[in-house]
Amino acid sequence: MSEAASRVQCDIDFGKDGRQAGYLRAPLSRNTSGWGVTLIPIVVVRNGAGPTVLFTGGVHGDEYEGPIAVSELARTLRPEEISGRVIMIPAVNPPAMANDTRLSPVDNRDMNRCFPGDPAGTISQMIAHFIDSRILPLVDVLVDIHTAGHSGDSALSTNMHAVADADILRRTLEAAEAFGAPYNVVFSGVDEFATLTSAAERRGVLTLGTELGGWGRVNVEGVRVARNGVRNILAHFGLTAGTPTPAATRTRHMMVPDQRHYTFAEADGVFEPTNVVGDRVRAGDPAGWCHAVEMIDREPLEHRYGGDGILWMSAGPGRVKRGDVVAVVMTHYAPLS
Repeated sequence: MSEAASRVQCDIDFGKDGRQAGYLRAPLSRNTSGWGVTLIPIVVVRNGAGPTVLFTGGVHGDEYEGPIAVSELARTLRPEEISGRVIMIPAVNPPAMANDTRLSPVDNRDMNRCFPGDPAGTISQMIAHFIDSRILPLVDVLVDIHTAGHSGDSALSTNMHAVADADILRRTLEAAEAFGAPYNVVFSGVDEFATLTSAAERRGVLTLGTELGGWGRVNVEGVRVARNGVRNILAHFGLTAGTPTPAATRTRHMMVPDQRHYTFAEADGVFEPTNVVGDRVRAGDPAGWCHAVEMIDREPLEHRYGGDGILWMSAGPGRVKRGDVVAVVMTHYAPLS
């Protein structure tokens, strides 16, 4: 957790009451502008004492539901509505958003694998360092809104890690219920150490993520869940009056218990999935087939599910590379000993 001086400039006074809107300015020298910057929108609304909630969207540039919901909240939330502080960054990664890609086109990095960041590093590392060292120490609750982007589709869900602190674990499960997505998934990913979620957890922040669709499109229901969810979080933690708006169905707590519940492509090709997200699947059943359509008479390579449960994520782009995730199966949540 580096506390070195940041190269990112910010004029926001995080301790000041009222509404402040501005930009984080991350230096980006380029051929046409030696003193250029990347402008990252930030809105802070504060009114007296109370918790601090951070909402982030657009960490990946091809995930749209978070930027829509967080920017709308940032435009409409007023200080008199809250008790506490709300920090909103709807487009954490503007270069990736402008490019409609997961990775930043400036440094070809996944920002959500750059935390805690590096003040002397590339632009993704600089931004990650500023969030980790300057914003997260102020925060009690983080909601980082994601989808599967172009890489796949996901059942509409919040997600979280099985943190060791029993009280934070319980409170995070309760926050997920308040957010109101159809599913909440407790999981350990393939590479979680350098994510924003893990950075926040290292600082003791209660952290909730989402996966609200994907396939490189705006999911209509995903946007609705995100819009309701951010407002529900404010009510749940007492920043706004009233109670969270109930979802149409109660959130089902799920988990991805181990790596066997991930299925990876074993060859390059065109992947034909067997199921859509939300389907019940069984271990050993076909998850899909990888077609080598450029090869004469080459039989498609069958892939199978490694566990029973409900399909949380499925392959998205059609074309896959060897090692790509093509299916993730979730099961009913049961705390692991």
